[in-house]
Amino acid sequence: MWKLIFDAESFCTAAEIAELDGKTPKTLTGAGLWVGVLSRGECLLNDSERPGQSGDILLGASPLTLTPCGDCHLVAVRLTGQCPDACLLSLGAARWADGASCPGAAELLAQMHSAPADPVAYGVLCAVAKADETSRPLPPLVAEAMTAIRQNYMALYGVEELSEQLGVTKSHLVRVFKQEIGVPPGKYLTNIRIEAVKSLLLSDEYNLETIAGLTGFSGANYLCRVFKREVGISPAAWRTAAAPRRTIPKLPPRSEEMFV
Repeated sequence: MWKLIFDAESFCTAAEIAELDGKTPKTLTGAGLWVGVLSRGECLLNDSERPGQSGDILLGASPLTLTPCGDCHLVAVRLTGQCPDACLLSLGAARWADGASCPGAAELLAQMHSAPADPVAYGVLCAVAKADETSRPLPPLVAEAMTAIRQNYMALYGVEELSEQLGVTKSHLVRVFKQEIGVPPGKYLTNIRIEAVKSLLLSDEYNLETIAGLTGFSGANYLCRVFKREVGISPAAWRTAAAPRRTIPKLPPRSEEMFV
């Protein structure tokens, strides 16, 4: 039997399965990318004003507060590893995506619910790769704002500067952005920065002060406060928890190699 020379858990694994069934709110926590399918009813996500509808796909990092608008059902999996971390970096704010853009995701999540397996977990990640903003056309202002945030999060001072760049008032940008995305642009900017921080924490090369400078935070202390508020643990604790996923197993001694 062949033995892989890499650890599947380093790339994508199912760390946890969660289910919401009924009318009771539920909060999803833990490091990684949550992917879920809403198979019945409507459900609010965090402070969004627009609920997800049956068939929608849940995408985002914790904490995620799910508030049913009546009877609903959702199954979600928390994916961890280098691939989910990379997806989170480009995802930004947690949101509902149109399930029609990734029809295979629901079936794979059902498989995960009955029998979690790492190959299926990676399949789920691949299935939701197309569940992006293009599945639901965004107003030009919102699309421009999201692009500006993703491209310049490390140097962007805040929403006021962003609104000036886009030639609109801050209040108008906040209203339109939140209406379409579910969170205000300031929160979206913070989420983008936090995911960039997580990406840099995966390497021991950078200390917190350097990471703060590379991701738009004014200093290590402020970074730690915001990170703990958004993620629930400190950057140091998150780095420690993520460390096992970065370990690459050693190759066997040459005397144990098999040649075919």
